[in-house]
Amino acid sequence: MSYTAPVKDMLFAIEHLAQIEQIAQIPGFEDAGLDTAQAVLEECAKFNEGVVAPLNWEGDKNPSSLKDGVVSTTPGFKEAFAQYAESGWQGLQHPADFGGQGLPKTIGAACIEMSNSANLSFALCPLLTDGAIEALLTAGSDELKATYLEKLVSGQWTGTMNLTEPQAGSDLAMVRTRAEAQPDGSYKVFGTKIFITYGEHDMAENIVHLVLARVQGAPEGVKGISLFVVPKFLVNADGTLGERNDAHCVSIEHKLGIKASPTAVLQFGDNGGAIGYLVGEENRGLEYMFIMMNAARYAVGVQGIAVAERAYQQAAQFAKDRVQSRPVDGSINASAAIIHHPDVRRMLMTMRAYTEGCRAMATVAAAAYDAAHHHPDADTRKQSAVFYEFLVPLVKGYSTEMSIDVASLGVQVHGGMGFIEETGAAQYYRDAKILTIYEGTTAIQSNDLVGRKTARDGGQTAKAIAAQIEQTEAALTASATPAALAVLKRLEAARLAFVDVVEFVAANAKTRPNAVYAGSVPYLMLTGNLVAGWQMARSLLVAQELLHKGQDEAFMRAKIATAQFYAEHILVKATGLRDSIVEGADSVTALALDAF
Repeated sequence: MSYTAPVKDMLFAIEHLAQIEQIAQIPGFEDAGLDTAQAVLEECAKFNEGVVAPLNWEGDKNPSSLKDGVVSTTPGFKEAFAQYAESGWQGLQHPADFGGQGLPKTIGAACIEMSNSANLSFALCPLLTDGAIEALLTAGSDELKATYLEKLVSGQWTGTMNLTEPQAGSDLAMVRTRAEAQPDGSYKVFGTKIFITYGEHDMAENIVHLVLARVQGAPEGVKGISLFVVPKFLVNADGTLGERNDAHCVSIEHKLGIKASPTAVLQFGDNGGAIGYLVGEENRGLEYMFIMMNAARYAVGVQGIAVAERAYQQAAQFAKDRVQSRPVDGSINASAAIIHHPDVRRMLMTMRAYTEGCRAMATVAAAAYDAAHHHPDADTRKQSAVFYEFLVPLVKGYSTEMSIDVASLGVQVHGGMGFIEETGAAQYYRDAKILTIYEGTTAIQSNDLVGRKTARDGGQTAKAIAAQIEQTEAALTASATPAALAVLKRLEAARLAFVDVVEFVAANAKTRPNAVYAGSVPYLMLTGNLVAGWQMARSLLVAQELLHKGQDEAFMRAKIATAQFYAEHILVKATGLRDSIVEGADSVTALALDAF
C-alpha cells in the first residue's frame, strides 16, 4: 500500500493552530514562516513517499539480522539512510552551528510524522539520534560537542540511548552498569544494556552510545547515576575514526512488530573496558538522560499519529475498492463498495478524527516548545515551557494508545483480509503496540501527569488550560452554527469533567495516593481527549471562516465534519472517564491480592 503524506492537513495545523507566522517573528526563525514550511513539507513528502515508504513491508518480511557480531539491516535501508543524511533531514531542527538547518520543531514534527508513516522501523534510527543530539547540546562539554555533534547532525554517525538492563527496566535506581575513572579523564564502562534501538547496524560509520552507569563510590539509587558517551569506534584527535571500542552487540530481539529495527543487547567491557566520556557532572546522569527521554517521548507520540495515518489511508482505500453487500438504505440495488455501509463509515471517521485530533495537539505542543526555547520574552518562555511540559505525556500517552485503536479498526475494515499479512493492515497493528511501552509506558506518562504536572501545583496549570478552552467555547457560542453548537455541547461537558478530576487529584494525591493513581491512565486519556478535542474545535472555527471566504470548500467541509464527529463520538467519552476516576477508585483495589 502506497503512502501519501497529508501535507495539506499538516499545513492547516501549522498555519492556523500553531501560528507559524508568529513563530517566524522569534529571532533565529525569521525564515521559517509558512512558505518555508510548505516547501520543506512538500520536499519531505516526496522523499518519504518515493524512497522510504516502499521499504516498509520489505522490512517486516526481511528484518534486520545478526551474524558474527555484525547486524545487517533490511535490503535498501542502508541506501535510503544515506539519501536521508545527504538530503539534510537529520539536521532539520538542529543548530546551524553544527551543520543543521535550525528550523523550528513546529516544522520538524511534521517531517518526523512523515518518516514514521512511511516506515516506522527506519525512522527509529534518526529519532534516537535526535535525542542524543539534544542531550549533548544541553549537557555536553565543548570538547564532546566538537567531537560528536557535527557528525550526528549530518547523519554520518547515529546515536543511541542506553538505559535499560535485565534487572532495571523503568526502575533506573537498579542500574548496575559501572564506570571506572581513568587517569586521562576518561572512564572504563562495564555492563549489559538491553532493548537498545539501532544499538548495532550497518547504516552509519559510527554509533554514539549514551550510557547510564554508576561511577565507583557513587550514592545508591537514582542520585548516583552518571551519563557517558561510549562510541562504537573511538575518535582520534583529528576527528577520524580510531580503534573499535569494547562495546559489542551480543544479540538482537525477535519482536511482535518494528522488525526491521534492530533492538540490540549490548555488552560493554568484556575485553578490558569500554572507553567512555562523562557527559556533564558525575551523578547527574538521570537529569541529562531525561533530556533525551522527553525529546523521545514527544517523538513517540508523533509515531503514534504516523502509524494511525498510514492505517487510515490503507483502510479508506480498501473500503472504496472492496465490494460487499447492498447498502441498507437501498440507494444501490446491487452489491457496493463497503464504504457505503454506515458502520464502515463510522470506523473510518473514528480513525480520521483520532488522527487529526492528535496531529493538531502535537503541532500546538511543538509551537509551545519553540516559544519555550527561543522566544525573547522570559515570561512567554516560562508559560510556554509549562504548557509544553503538560502536553508531553498527553502527546506520548494518548496518541500512542489511540494508534492501537486506529490500527485495530484498520484491520477490522479489511475484514478477514485484514488478518492476512499480505494486505499490510496487520503490520500497522503489530508495529503500533510498542509505542505505548517504550520511552515510558502509558502508566508512567500518567503518573507524571498526576504527580509532576497536576498535584505538584495544586492543579493550577491544568485549570489554566481549562480557562483557555472556555475561550474557545465562547467563540463556538458566538459562531452559533449547528456544527459549532454541537461541538460546544460536548467540549463544555468534557472540560467540566476534566476540572472535576483535576480537583480530585489535587485534593487526594497525598492523602489517598492509591485512589488517585488508580485512575491515572483514565485521567491521561480524558485529558488527551479533551486537548485534542479542543484543537478540533479550534480547527472547526477556522474552517468555517475560510469556507465563508470561499477557500478550498471540500477540504474545509471535511474539517468541519471531522471536528463534529470527534465531539459527538470521541469527546463524549470524557464524562464516563470522570465517573470512573472520581467515583470508581475504590473498586480498582478492592479485590484481595490472592484472588487474582
